[in-house]
Amino acid sequence: MIRPSIRLASVIALVALCLPMFKASAQQQVPAAPTPEVAAPAPTTAPEFPKPDPANFTAVSPTKDQVNAFLQVNWGFDEDRMWQVQAILKTKAEGVSRVLVLVGTKSGKQKPSLLEFFTLPDGKHIIANNDVVSFGDHPFAETRAQLQQSANGPYRGSASKDLELVEFTDFQCRACKDAQANMDKLAVDFPKARIVYQFYPSVRVRPESALAASYGFCVAKQGGSDAFFTFASAVFEGQAGLVNADGATLTLNSAVAKAGQDPTKVAACAATPETRDSVNASIRLAQDLNIGQPPVLMINGRMVEMAGIPYATLKQIVQYQAKLDGVTQ
Repeated sequence: MIRPSIRLASVIALVALCLPMFKASAQQQVPAAPTPEVAAPAPTTAPEFPKPDPANFTAVSPTKDQVNAFLQVNWGFDEDRMWQVQAILKTKAEGVSRVLVLVGTKSGKQKPSLLEFFTLPDGKHIIANNDVVSFGDHPFAETRAQLQQSANGPYRGSASKDLELVEFTDFQCRACKDAQANMDKLAVDFPKARIVYQFYPSVRVRPESALAASYGFCVAKQGGSDAFFTFASAVFEGQAGLVNADGATLTLNSAVAKAGQDPTKVAACAATPETRDSVNASIRLAQDLNIGQPPVLMINGRMVEMAGIPYATLKQIVQYQAKLDGVTQ
């Protein structure tokens, strides 16, 4: 629970009983909208937030407009989301400001929640729940540029990187398998998008995932992206076979054959240091971007955790980010 200042005590008292503490996911670049810990009967009207006290805006930077612009970029895809900047306070650390935002839904289906973060002196980052997060009107631009340069996995769709969807995933991950249905729908609904498969095997948790990634890299190298996606579909379909080394060999060789490639040549390629280095480079890219558990989709630099996300929401986010970036879909 946060420790409010005396000036904020009256505001917090109005909502403390129903506001869960904001938890920022370590696997997201941007603050997630807070969600209630305990379900409650859904009201039918929007909440009435307490009027902000001007005395609670003691910091010079950021301004309320800057905070609102940042939140609009992050949450604007959700037309039901509403928020109000409640305080921007100076702290003892020079240039560090504490920001408090009340968040709710216009439909009243979610209890109001409190978001708290700290802006840093560079004006480009915030700290939310011990994570450093990009801040500003264009918080995804730096990550987008990094992906355009370094996300070199097999791809389908457009050669253009104007709308680039980079999927960090693992052949042995069940949630990654489940996410493929949504990826296929995105390929249909966004034919102008470049959809990149970026290898992110969880080698410590799923030992055969690195071998599967190496095979996938070599299939793409020897047969191109079309062969790779045929291979990937077959591997996910036969995922249960990756449970041990023998099962993985049979499963991967079968998938290679379905992709029209030579299993012997692919196996030889997969065993080379060059292939291991390429897969490790993809892993390092994910780690550099602070990506945790796959599957994660980067939408022009915007990070979205795919596990359990409804397709309608995913599509809505892609459409919104494309609009922000001026991309014709």
